[in-house]
Amino acid sequence: MDIEGLYAKSARLVKAERNRTTRFLYDRIIWDARMVCIKGARGVGKSTLMLQRMNKQRYTPTEAIYVSLDDLWFSDHRLTELADYHSRHGGAYMFIDEVHRYPYHNWAQELKTIYDGYPDLKIVFSGSSILQIDLQQADLSRRCIFYDMPGLSFREYLMLEGIANLGSIGLEEILCNHETLAQDIASKLKIAPTFEAYLRHGYYPFYRENLPAYPILLEQMVKMILDVDLPSVLNNVEYATVSKMKRLLTIISQTVPFTLNATKLGSTIETSRQMIVRMLGALSDAKLLTILYSGKANMGQLGRAEKLYFDNTNLMHALASATNVGTERETFFANQLKQGHAIAYTSAGDFLVDDTYTFEVGGEYKDFSQIKDIENSFLVIGDAECGHHNRIPLWLFGLMY
Repeated sequence: MDIEGLYAKSARLVKAERNRTTRFLYDRIIWDARMVCIKGARGVGKSTLMLQRMNKQRYTPTEAIYVSLDDLWFSDHRLTELADYHSRHGGAYMFIDEVHRYPYHNWAQELKTIYDGYPDLKIVFSGSSILQIDLQQADLSRRCIFYDMPGLSFREYLMLEGIANLGSIGLEEILCNHETLAQDIASKLKIAPTFEAYLRHGYYPFYRENLPAYPILLEQMVKMILDVDLPSVLNNVEYATVSKMKRLLTIISQTVPFTLNATKLGSTIETSRQMIVRMLGALSDAKLLTILYSGKANMGQLGRAEKLYFDNTNLMHALASATNVGTERETFFANQLKQGHAIAYTSAGDFLVDDTYTFEVGGEYKDFSQIKDIENSFLVIGDAECGHHNRIPLWLFGLMY
């Protein structure tokens, strides 16, 4: 395929993008910055977001081009070659997808070269392999604005399904005004069945493509992360290491939340404690797991991680050998709160948020006995539509982004 074929493919993809509902991140991105990176797990809608931008702005095919770096054209052509051609022929925007699939592996250096050599070009790029982008970020940090894109919130799911168009609600507002907020929203729609559906299949937007096959597609997505994405960023990774990572994820799936003992876990899958720590960090960066630490979370504390959850409830339903309703509630809460808030393990209650608020998650009969003497403590009730005082319905935390 010649270079004109790339432009023709780009035009077809932009024209075919008919989804008018945009993710929350769309309005937060400074699209006119010279270089923007959209980071996120596989399947959260990064490609769609870029195509929506091109469609909404009505760029001409000459003005803007969308390419995926796993396109066969790049098997014997460089990204810098395309940038040079695009600039010389009046191009102003490049939307570059799947940077981690670039066959020459030096995508960061080439983006830096384009940024420095073609000041009239604006570049938006994305990649699914989060860890790899983070490793490359040092070369681009002074030039690029980075954005993290999670999966759908419950609020976005309601909007995508055409059920309700709600504004996002901050954590402080939920804590202070949850009674009024919940009563107003619950009076207009049926919360329970909609929330249950979201927990099973509402996190990744591609559920709309084939709902019956969604659990199978999730398993295939996880396999791609383990077989393709993670080996591309772990130095000197071998097939045996990938196989052990699969065993590790299987063991975790059998008991979630999983209380971590890295030494014992390493013995079970016949690897070192150091490798277990490395594997867990990679699985967390790939958005397959959520790791809870005691106190403020950082990679230096990974050896003292307390609990492991699946990243989101959709993965839990697709991969876990059994689904416990209590774990499902905690998984949802952790997933929604970690978008923009620091969340940690605490022995009193279930979660410590922003080093200030303590939350205990449970069902309608949960009481305050475990957290009664703790300042700024709250019960999060999984099966309630509305709450009172410091008892807050779980679903309300899905409206924060």
